[in-house]
Amino acid sequence: MKASFLPYSLLFKQPAGTSRGILKTKLTYFIKINIEENEFIGECSFFKGLSADPESEYEKKLQWICTNIEKEEKETLIESCRKFPSIQFGLEQVFQQIKTKKQGLFFESDFTKGQKGILINGLIWMGSLDFMRKQIQKKIAEKYKCIKLKIGINWEEEFKILKNIRKEFSSSDLELRVDANGGFSFDEVKKVLNQLAELEIHSIEQPISAGQVDRMAELCTNSPIPIALDEELIGKFYKNEKEALLKKIKPQYIILKPSLVGGWSGSKEWIKLAEKQNIGWWITSALESNIGLNALAQWTAILNNKMPQGLGTGLLYSNNLPSKLEIRGDKLFYNPEK
Repeated sequence: MKASFLPYSLLFKQPAGTSRGILKTKLTYFIKINIEENEFIGECSFFKGLSADPESEYEKKLQWICTNIEKEEKETLIESCRKFPSIQFGLEQVFQQIKTKKQGLFFESDFTKGQKGILINGLIWMGSLDFMRKQIQKKIAEKYKCIKLKIGINWEEEFKILKNIRKEFSSSDLELRVDANGGFSFDEVKKVLNQLAELEIHSIEQPISAGQVDRMAELCTNSPIPIALDEELIGKFYKNEKEALLKKIKPQYIILKPSLVGGWSGSKEWIKLAEKQNIGWWITSALESNIGLNALAQWTAILNNKMPQGLGTGLLYSNNLPSKLEIRGDKLFYNPEK
């Protein structure tokens, strides 16, 4: 068994706007394991400025993994990456393919047989009013039943857009989610939540920046619409930390991005704790390439969560890798013939 890793810069077809800034490129890493003539690739999707992985030690950790791939047990290697959640996920991917003995196949299901799709939300990126409107019109034309808008840069304009959508589509016709990426202050967000409630918005992700646990708990207790935690989950590596956070904040939902929370194993831990406290959840990608997205989609399919998932990011890049994934309407499908 031999292992190596490779950094790869993904290029956005057009700049992607969030309240944290404009993204033009996205660095990711591929970890490759060769066993005789078989090759298995996993993606370690490092997200600069967001990942909990220590950036200065990142490549050193990948090199250590590659050097020790034969010396250590699989479980030991994965556990050693607990504080490198994206590397943990990349390792899980390669070991799962070794288990299935097939490159690119992680979990067999009706999804990987091409018989069943995963319901997804349509994602609207921030930008000019005109740019956002065009994206919305396209998603509605593609028959999406759930649309998620990034908000938190120019709330007055964003609120106008949401009002215009609601004039045309009721909440029973179109589910609207919003993601603030921590873009609002605690003082302004209360007014925002009331305005969103008027429009029957499904939920808001991370209304204020992570780390304000008492304030987030207060918002979750009093908010007229459900609140979903996203960035708040990053950097919570151990079960007791996760449990304490959920008990303190009591959110209505949590959003799980395996590249940011420790792969499938880290996500499963969050899911068990959330379900114990009657907290809803769904899975979202974190700007992975098609390699990580494929691993994520196959796992999401076997979870059988009926809510729209956030998996439709494979089309963002001009230099993405080939994929068996296809978006048809508002569902993500796996095409085994590709």
